[in-house]
This record gives sequence, C-alpha cells and structure tokens, in this order.
Amino acid sequence: MSDASQGLRLYNTLTRTKEDFVPIDPDNVRMYVCGPTVYDFAHIGNARPVIVFDVLFRLLRHLYGETHVTYVRNITDVDDKINARALRDFGGEIASGTLSLNEAIRRVTEKTADQFHRDVAVLGCLEPTVEPRATEFVEPRADGKVDMITLIQSLIERGHAYVAAGEVLFDTASMPDYGQLSKRNLDEQQAGARVAVDAHKKNPGDFVLWKLSSPEEPGWNSPWGRGRPGWHIECSAMSAAYLGEVFDIHGGGLDLIFPHHENEIAQSRCAHGTDVMANIWMHNGFLQVEGQKMSKSLGNFYSINELLETETFGGRKWPGEVLRLAMLMTHYREPIDFSVRKLEEADNTLRKWKRAADLAPATAGQVPVEVIDALSDDLATYAAFQVLTRLAGEAADGNDAAAALKASLLFLGFDVASAKVDEDHVAKAIAKRLAFIAAKNWAEADRIRDDLLAQGVQLKDGKDPVTGDRVTTWEVKR
Repeated sequence: MSDASQGLRLYNTLTRTKEDFVPIDPDNVRMYVCGPTVYDFAHIGNARPVIVFDVLFRLLRHLYGETHVTYVRNITDVDDKINARALRDFGGEIASGTLSLNEAIRRVTEKTADQFHRDVAVLGCLEPTVEPRATEFVEPRADGKVDMITLIQSLIERGHAYVAAGEVLFDTASMPDYGQLSKRNLDEQQAGARVAVDAHKKNPGDFVLWKLSSPEEPGWNSPWGRGRPGWHIECSAMSAAYLGEVFDIHGGGLDLIFPHHENEIAQSRCAHGTDVMANIWMHNGFLQVEGQKMSKSLGNFYSINELLETETFGGRKWPGEVLRLAMLMTHYREPIDFSVRKLEEADNTLRKWKRAADLAPATAGQVPVEVIDALSDDLATYAAFQVLTRLAGEAADGNDAAAALKASLLFLGFDVASAKVDEDHVAKAIAKRLAFIAAKNWAEADRIRDDLLAQGVQLKDGKDPVTGDRVTTWEVKR
C-alpha cells in the first residue's frame, strides 16, 4: 500500500459527483475498459482512453499493490464494420473461393490488433492483466466462464428480452430505471446502435442482443438460429467472465455513455439481478484536431501509427512519449484540442524534465507523495506535472529532486533514458528558420530558435568564411 496522504477520489458519471473510491475487495481491485474494434488502425482519438486508463492502472497498482489489481481491456473482433472491411480487402479471393469470409475476417482482425498492440506499447502503456477477444465468448465455454449466448438466454428467461423477426431484443420497458447513466428518460430513447427502428420492436429504444447471419456472413449456432451477437452484449459477457457480476470501475470514452454503456448496465443488471454493474463509471472527454472534429472528409483523421511513423502532422514524426504527454496535459474529463503546438509544448517540456532527470543517481528515488496525491484527486495530471516541473528546477547532480523526478517519470510511463537530440529534426528546424530569416519573418525565426533552446539546443549564427553566406551551428546545453 502507498503512503499517500489522502485517499483516491474519482468522478463517477453515474452519480455526476466525485466520490471516495472504496474497492469491493482491496486484495482484488477490478477495472474494465472498452477496447478497440479492430477493423482499422487505431486513430489518435482511440489513444486517449488507452493512455488515461493506463495512468489509473498504474496508480491503482501503486496504491493497492501490483498483484492486487485486475485490469481487463477487450478486443472487439466481431462487428459489421469488420465484415465490410474483409469484403473490401479480400473480396476477390472470397468471390473466387480461395478464401472464406471467416478467414478474411481473421486476417483483418489479426493485422489490426497486432498494430494496435505495437502502437500503444510505443505510447508507454502497460499491457492489461487480461485482454479477451469477443469471438472467444460467444458460445458456452469449457471453462464455465460467462458467455454471450447463455447471458441472452438468462435475459429471456427473466422476462427482459424477447425474440422477434429472427432477432433477440432487450426489452427496455422491463427495466424501470433504464437510462440512469445517460440521464435519459425511456420515452426519449432512440434505438440502440447497429439496429434500425423496426416494426417488430416493442419500444423504439429496444436494442439487439442477437441477429441472424446470412450464409455469406460469419455466424454461430444458437437457440434462435445461426447468427452473431449485438455490440453491447459482448462487454457484459467479457467483464463478468473476468471481474464478476459487480466490479469496481468501468471506463471508456464519453461517446460510449449512450448507447453502449447504458445498455451494458441494462443487460448485466437484469441478467444477474444486481443493483449495479460497476460502482464507478469513468469517461474521458472528446478529442478535436486543430480545433475541428476529427474527420476523414476534413483531412484531419490520423492514426496513431501515422503520427509515430510519418511526417503527415506538423512535418515531423512524433515520439510516443510526446503523444502521451500531450494527451495527459489536459485533464481527462475535459475536451482536448490535439494540435501541432500542443505536441511541440509537450516535446519541449519532456526534454527539460529528462535533462534534469539525467542528473539523478543510477537508482531512481521514490515517487513524491505530492505526485500521488495529485493523481489521487480524479487523475489531476496537470497538478502532478507542476510537481515534476518544480523538481526539474531543483535538480542537481545526484540530489533528491533529480532522483524523485526520475522516479516520477518512470511511474507515469515515460522513458528516462538520456534526452537524445534528434539531429534530423534540428537540421530541418534550422532550414525553416533560415527561410524565415530570408523572408524577414523575424517572429517565426525567433520562435524556432526559442523552441530549440527549450529542447536544449542552442543556435549560433555566423558567416561562411569563403562564401559569406549565413550559417548556423548548434550545440546541446543542459
């Protein structure tokens, strides 16, 4: 257990208040976070919840012990978008009979899931304790863990679901307090995701639990015919399989509150007969890119991999830890404007911290109580970073401040290797600066010089003794 001076407090979307966190079992703190649907490479908006809940996972392990926290983050590998992507990418092979649709789907999901794992590792995220795949929990399992078909059967038997027009639908009217998470009245509800408002529904808000598959679509045998599960039932099954009928924390993006999380709660509570599914519901805010909603039509849609591996955003590749810090500089519940300027600020800040951490002894010190206290106040990362900036200012060779800074960076998921200068980045920045000087744009030229200085790179202007042209040299300063 940690020696933090205060307890953990988290904002609960269910109650719209910040609450003291009291685990059901301190020896097994349990958290579930909705993971990616692996039909395409994860975009930068997908990165935010992965990073946010990685920080919470690290904090919980610090407070309760590494072996006393179970973090489940799923992989959704059954979805109509995945089917469509498989047909798009392998339609020719499927039509010719050289590849089945199921094989094509597996190729799509394996490729994108592997890329997701590589990307989030570069972002400094720990692996979750368990990472179940939806396709592994459709049918009854040999190990007896909760599965989707059995869960749906339970809902029908309890009077919370019905079969109509080949589908199994959840009966929202059967749950008097449906809508507590999103604070929507049942009369105001719209249809659940992935199913249109059809005449066979008892209520417009009823949502699909099971739908039939055509011969060309992937499917599983069930009491209601060969088909596939709805979206929401997947997480109800996987969370119960590893965390039980009621667990501590459920997380995800703000966009999942309705319908996904609302419907998870309905399914799980009604199937198990419990008052709650999770005690604390946490949601991170939306992400914009340069002040606009991220959209392929606007040309501002970026995958994590694009930002890491190409120069499509701001004319340079961005290290994973810079992306991580940029995400955490804004409180997780607030909207974030993901911009080149924010990444440059994060890059400069991280370089300052790492130069100061270089002064630490070989063995890192302890994470300061002030850092843990800041994070324990609903993940107030900005307050924690203020402590790191203060420690960087106090750091000297071998002193406690440098050691504490190094420990804090490690704890927060940042590499503490020496801050290396990206020579290619410096050369490009100098070239841009010289172009601004030639255009007499002194403000932009000065900005580049100051940005490089903040990164520990000091420029020195002079003249080539032969040609008389302006030349710029540079050196690294602590």
